[in-house]
Amino acid sequence: MDKVFIRNLSVRGIIGINDWEREKLQEILINLTLYADLHRAGESDAIEDCVNYRTIAKKVQAHAESTARYTVEALAADIARLCLEEPGVQKAVVRVEKPGAVRFSESVGVEIERTQDDFA
Repeated sequence: MDKVFIRNLSVRGIIGINDWEREKLQEILINLTLYADLHRAGESDAIEDCVNYRTIAKKVQAHAESTARYTVEALAADIARLCLEEPGVQKAVVRVEKPGAVRFSESVGVEIERTQDDFA
């Protein structure tokens, strides 16, 4: 299976359970690996046959900046669902991180893996 990836998409949104986290925008880092069959796209050189990573990045950014989730787990699941709605995407690995959320760490977060069957 082929892969399309988006690395370190930085967005600012409301995420967390503490009162201050519900009021202040925080940096959220998102990494995506999307699995699809890219043979046709490689042969045709046509955008219609590709997984459009620009479209996906814009949808993910808009969602993460507007949803105000309490947990990174819920945000990751939302993002996986959005990715799997895109034509050709068969599996999504989504990593959501909150840089600086835990003292003495670079970041904390979750990584999930979902397929079409997980949302059927």
